[in-house]
Amino acid sequence: MSQPREPLRRIVVVGSGPVGLLTAIGLRRALPQCEVVVATTIPAPSSFADYAATALPFTNKLHDRLGIDEAALVRSAGASHRLVTRYIGWSGQGTQGMMPYGGTGDPALQTRFAQDWGGGPRNAGGERPAGSLAEVLAQAGRFAPPPPDEDTPLAQVEYALRWNPHAYREMLIAIAQQLRIGRVPGDIAALEPDERGGLAAIAIAGQGRLEADLFVDCSGAGALLASALPEFSVVDWGDVLPVRRLLVAPRGQAMVALEDRVSLLEQGWLCEFAGRDGLQTTLAVGEGVPDDAAIAALGQRPAAVIPVVPARIAKAWQGNVIAIGDATAQFEPLGFLNLDLAHRQIDLLLEMLPGRDILALERAEFNRRAGLMLDGVRDTLALHYAAPRARDVFGQTAMPASVETALDQFTRRGRLPFQEESALLRQETTALLEALGHQRGLAPQHLDTDPQQVEAAQAAFDDRARAALAFAPPYAQWMESVTRAAAMPSV
Repeated sequence: MSQPREPLRRIVVVGSGPVGLLTAIGLRRALPQCEVVVATTIPAPSSFADYAATALPFTNKLHDRLGIDEAALVRSAGASHRLVTRYIGWSGQGTQGMMPYGGTGDPALQTRFAQDWGGGPRNAGGERPAGSLAEVLAQAGRFAPPPPDEDTPLAQVEYALRWNPHAYREMLIAIAQQLRIGRVPGDIAALEPDERGGLAAIAIAGQGRLEADLFVDCSGAGALLASALPEFSVVDWGDVLPVRRLLVAPRGQAMVALEDRVSLLEQGWLCEFAGRDGLQTTLAVGEGVPDDAAIAALGQRPAAVIPVVPARIAKAWQGNVIAIGDATAQFEPLGFLNLDLAHRQIDLLLEMLPGRDILALERAEFNRRAGLMLDGVRDTLALHYAAPRARDVFGQTAMPASVETALDQFTRRGRLPFQEESALLRQETTALLEALGHQRGLAPQHLDTDPQQVEAAQAAFDDRARAALAFAPPYAQWMESVTRAAAMPSV
């Protein structure tokens, strides 16, 4: 009869950005008898996950699991909702397409869409019919988060949250304090290796040694723990991902909107990101773009210029050290994937928490799945740079075999191969490809789809759209009512 494993007694999380704080909160909730300590190292500015003001819908589920209240985010962290991302100019000048979230959709309606539109140059001009409830709502400016566990016309609409990064971090700090998570301020002065390829302790300047059974590296792009271990190595992504600089504009006027925009310009891609604390605009450029051309494309002098060196760690788990977020990969913030990746890695860590005696098999399985997550992000980004016009802007980039296969299947047969630990749901990837202008093919079995079945699917969608529009309030009006109620003094 097997003996139960001795549980972890102390975990040290290095990094006091939102990634490290949420990791610590998750560990504390999963292991209430384990001491969790955060070493308050501040991640570098190129740690895009730690400074992100948004993620993807998966984060909503992780927040709910870890006790991060969405209503509190709206009240106290400036949170707002994104239903779609609008891609402008990726298949040609004047073209645009929408990418909603979620995995719902009628196959017959998707067949009609592919037959009539299919992406590519035909999506220019804005006459394309809406392909999702999220798009209908975003175009009308109507939405409110649906009540949980209630069947409403909005129940199937997925959304992402935005927030003010500083206020979000302060909320996480308050929750960590409530959970009695330890905090040790100061920079790392030294690392003390163990005999198994990991760490026995870390030394914090002015604080002394911190021993632990498990160390979690959330230190950001510097990967302060992981990079010091004997098995550390890096996989270069520079041939696949062409962005080398990110120019960040000063924050603009406050904006309440249900969409964000990514436009492809001659110099690079421009992301316009709405926020209750101001519009955030960033420009990503490749090598060889002159400073004056980049500033002109941004429209003003940047508040910050951040270098981008795309790469991933070969092994996220070495010895008793697990890297999360920016410590595992650096890549441009395109598609809002940086923090989503970190949150999915946190979820994987909570799923596979070891005991004090770490097994080689569990470490290998974590590295396998974490590696698939990382490569899935790379592939999703590569789909952008394979878009028709992106090659003119960024030049020819290397294309991973998995991306070649996906594009071949999509353009010839209108489907996508299964990809374990993919960054997006299959339906989301389909919507992204169409928004970028990739032509969608049709599988042979769909060529003779019954027209009555297609018409019935369209009529059902139209009914759902009308019901959703009737149910959802004007989003700006709803947000104003929520913030006004939050500002009223309690009696």
